[in-house]
Amino acid sequence: MAAENAAEQGQTAGEYIVHHLTHFQSSKPGGVADFTVFNFDSLFFSILLGVLGCWILWLAARKATSGVPGRFQAAVEILVEVVDQQAKGIVHNATSRKFVAPLALTIFVWIFMLNAMDLLPVDLLPFLWSHIYGGLGGDPHHAYLRVVPTADLSVAMGMSVSVLLICLYYNIKIKGLGGWIHELFTAPFGNHWALYPFNFAMQIIEFVAKTVSHGMRLFGNMYAGELIFLLIALMGGAFTLSATGILLAIGHIVAGTAWAIFHILIITLQAFVFMMLALVYVGQAHDSH
Repeated sequence: MAAENAAEQGQTAGEYIVHHLTHFQSSKPGGVADFTVFNFDSLFFSILLGVLGCWILWLAARKATSGVPGRFQAAVEILVEVVDQQAKGIVHNATSRKFVAPLALTIFVWIFMLNAMDLLPVDLLPFLWSHIYGGLGGDPHHAYLRVVPTADLSVAMGMSVSVLLICLYYNIKIKGLGGWIHELFTAPFGNHWALYPFNFAMQIIEFVAKTVSHGMRLFGNMYAGELIFLLIALMGGAFTLSATGILLAIGHIVAGTAWAIFHILIITLQAFVFMMLALVYVGQAHDSH
């Protein structure tokens, strides 16, 4: 539903925002909550863009030549070199880097593409989906769709938990199961039986805090960016043939353009920060206290 038509259809600004922030999911909004709810829109766009990102990297590798590279190959080579240098500076185990460096590259490309969905006009895909949903026999007014997967807490936290599992894997692989368990109870305060409970508590708090902050940072920034785009869209939806309406429409164009340009920095920075923190956490898993 376009912002311009919100007032005509009796939709308030709050209802417009709530509509755009509601997922297309396996349970109806306002229904009984359970633990088996799937956000189909987040799953669809995450998988689609993940496959697209892998295809782009595969295409660059397939077309790579030893001669003078084209623009596409040069851009991908620069990106690969930057990520590889970051991985070398943080993860000092050469064997681990064979997996960690490509993983970091995949994380950056995937999250960048997910974040970039925020640059699409906020009403474009929901408007198209409302017509498709209506054609399938559903109510177009209840055709919910969110197109920025990283603004979905379940996606952001799912990524951070995945990084946690990789860190736990390397903790066990590098230190051995016994060595890691010993570290859980002897660091950071020292190897004494009276300190074991405090050491273990601090280790668990550290793992939980890193995982939660890792995912929440990405989610919070992208959710805020999505919300600002919706507020800007409401300015354009208030257009009327009056001085105030015209000024709001002009403000909508100016503010939307300015925020989109600035948001390019945000979506890139958030992808880079998430990738770097993943490298840091994996690097810490290789270090012994």
